[in-house]
Amino acid sequence: MNEFKIIPKIYFGQGSIKHLSNINVKKAFIVTDPFIVQSNMILKITEQLDKAEINYKIFSDIVPDPPIETIAKGINSMADFEPEVIITIGGGSSIDAAKGIKIFQEIIKNKINNENYEKPLMIAIPTTSGTGSEVTNFSVITDKIKNIKYPLVEDGLTPDESIIDPDLVLTVPKNITGDTGMDVLTHAIEAYVSTNSSDYSDALAEKAIKLVFKYLIKAYKDGSNVEAREKMHNASCIAGMAFTNASLGLNHGMAHILGGKFHIPHGKANGILLPYVIEYNSDINIIRNNKVSKNMERYSEISSFLKLSSYNPREGVKSLIIEIKSMLKALNIPTRIKDLNIKEEEFLNEVKDMAKIAIEDRCTSTNPKICTEGEVEKIFLKAYYGR
Repeated sequence: MNEFKIIPKIYFGQGSIKHLSNINVKKAFIVTDPFIVQSNMILKITEQLDKAEINYKIFSDIVPDPPIETIAKGINSMADFEPEVIITIGGGSSIDAAKGIKIFQEIIKNKINNENYEKPLMIAIPTTSGTGSEVTNFSVITDKIKNIKYPLVEDGLTPDESIIDPDLVLTVPKNITGDTGMDVLTHAIEAYVSTNSSDYSDALAEKAIKLVFKYLIKAYKDGSNVEAREKMHNASCIAGMAFTNASLGLNHGMAHILGGKFHIPHGKANGILLPYVIEYNSDINIIRNNKVSKNMERYSEISSFLKLSSYNPREGVKSLIIEIKSMLKALNIPTRIKDLNIKEEEFLNEVKDMAKIAIEDRCTSTNPKICTEGEVEKIFLKAYYGR
């Protein structure tokens, strides 16, 4: 028996942030990063809460790739306030941190047998179009000492409500638009070929892929294009719904450790790796002549619904890889790791350990092809040199 979960209620479209003035609570704990406060974007939240006469406390210590220590600080900050709702606004780091704060607070309360503890609701408000964290049961927490990102997967991590307001992403810088957009595409493609994919997740993944190919470069070139911004914001959320059900694959397993070791933005790491992982998973360099694999057919299906050249599965996979590399260039994202100014000697010293950790990553378990450490090491090397 299979299952498909749709948990968050989603409010979307311009002005959907106004929903906050309708929530029926007395106290809200806001989790965000310093930029949201300093740029006054936080006012979009607090103005709505003030209208509803809701008392609030702001925790704005979130940093990129939130470490365990930040989660602990957030728990301490929230403990005495006892909010009825946690509102998190920001990119994936803020939303992931808020999830960590909520779930670990619940674990602590359960450990001390606090029967009177009422779990706060969570409302997630993304200000980038990338992670899809506002609708997923995933959270990524970083161990800064080991430089390793740990993906947490737990139903209790899924927000109760999400607000997808394109007005919040109109000023996102070009480089972040490109990086996060490639994260959306990787989410959707990995969900589509995942061993846990289904008709339900496929429908969402396909729609997200189509939206990215149609609108990402438009949003990148003109950030004030409201239609492109809104479509990419929707694509991010839709891809999140796809992969929270189907899960991901090797691409994310590799991107987590690559980003953790060399401090590469997550979406950029995903985008650079994507053509090489597709090449590996599809077996186009192993299966010869007219023979095809199931994975080759799945990737070729993506080319078909994108109306790329795909007169046979092998051609379809090649067309998809070419189109992704073309998109990377249009977004000014390198097509090889070496171009990120990572020294060859340093990379080679880490590559074996990175391959081992990528294999052990939770996301890799649903990759469509069972892989070995040696194979993953070769993919890393191909991606480094651009072979």
